[in-house]
Amino acid sequence: MALEIWDVWYPNAAAQGLPFCRGRMDHSDVALLHAAPNSLRVEIRSEDGQLLAFGDQLRRVGPYYPMTRLRREGKQVHREDGWPQEEDIGRPVLLPGGEIGILKQWWNAPDGTEWRWVVEFYHHT
Repeated sequence: MALEIWDVWYPNAAAQGLPFCRGRMDHSDVALLHAAPNSLRVEIRSEDGQLLAFGDQLRRVGPYYPMTRLRREGKQVHREDGWPQEEDIGRPVLLPGGEIGILKQWWNAPDGTEWRWVVEFYHHT
């Protein structure tokens, strides 16, 4: 399967926005994003540059959470802020700067004052 490029921007910074993370990964309809800014622009492209899905001005609604779920539905990307759920284990996690790992474990205190997570990174050329 061909890799896809997930390009995430903070669109409301500087004159044209600032890059937040850009990474290559296998196809996924859902990815997690760590430490997302309050507004996002997300472009998912094929390796040859074809735009596959897009979302702009994806704003945080509600309180800050350390994780944001990016969900692709057709050619649109949607944002969901909140704690990872059981179904998120095994999903890719994009980190600021562009590293992508796989979420292996997640725990958070019910009041949100602490959390612990395990992410696995793997690279093969």
